[in-house]
Amino acid sequence: MREIVRTNDPVLITVIETLLQGACIEHVVLDQNMSVLEGSIGMLQRRVMVADDRLVAARKLLMDAGLGHELRNDGE
Repeated sequence: MREIVRTNDPVLITVIETLLQGACIEHVVLDQNMSVLEGSIGMLQRRVMVADDRLVAARKLLMDAGLGHELRNDGE
């Protein structure tokens, strides 16, 4: 799996999940439950991961939705 977005914005995570689900692109949000450890201050970022074979489609989907600035660089 590859990381496409890293953010601590729960609204952005919801939007991205909705877009990916609508396009039938399987994904996983990692570190979603870390708020228990951090005390819900929003410091730890969540990571949206997609399968390697769906990476290009997921990146294109988010760029088309105007969220290209949120995408992680391939090398990160």
